[in-house]
Formats: sequence, structure tokens, C-alpha cells
Amino acid sequence: MDREERYAYGLKVLNEVDGEAGQRVVASLADVSPELGHQVVAWAFGDMYARPELSPRDRQLVTLGVLTALGGCEIELDVHLNAALNVGLTATEIAEALLHSAVYAGMPRAINATLVAKKVFAERGLSPVQNLS
Repeated sequence: MDREERYAYGLKVLNEVDGEAGQRVVASLADVSPELGHQVVAWAFGDMYARPELSPRDRQLVTLGVLTALGGCEIELDVHLNAALNVGLTATEIAEALLHSAVYAGMPRAINATLVAKKVFAERGLSPVQNLS
């Protein structure tokens, strides 16, 4: 595929996974780094997210874990928490994944991620989350 075909394919994948939230991220980069926006679409979604070896649901679990571990990624967490819900994860599964991340990433990062999840869940009418245990 050429550059524009990769972008078009990536945009299709981005829309399936992130919807409007992903488009807002790309649009927010347009006046400062349109090339970064292009790479988000063409590379991250057109090449990486589209790979068949992991399902979109599994890719979102990995993404949530990495963003939580990195810390300081609240904007991206907001987008990917919505994406995780879009691809079939439940609020309970997400809350459990963020709880589990405390073991490896630490309490402060797990709490920060969980507070972003609280906001996203409330916006989508998914609060309160019920723990299974």
C-alpha cells in the first residue's frame, strides 16, 4: 500500500476501535504536527492495530496496561477506555485489569487510571461497577 492507502485503511480501523475520540486526537495534532497524526492513523492503526494475531479486545487490554504502567497518559487512557468498551470489554473487566495493574505498576498509577475509568464509565452510564469478589 502507498502512504494514502495506509492512511485510509488506518482511518477505517481507528473509527472501528476509537470512533470519534480517536478522530479528535488526530484533529488535535493537525496544527502542530500533522505528520504525527498521520502516523497515529497509518502506522498505529493501519499497521499495528490491524494485525490479526490479537483481537481488538486483547489489544485494548494490553494498551490499558501499558498506559497505566507508563503513568501520565490520562488523555490516552480516556480514549482507550472508551475503545475498550467499544470492542467488547465490560466495565467490570476493565476495573479488574486496572486493579491488577497495581501489582506491577504501583498503586498511584492504578488509582490514576481507575479515576479516568470512573469518568468514562459515568459518561457512558456504566457506574457503579460491581466487583465479582
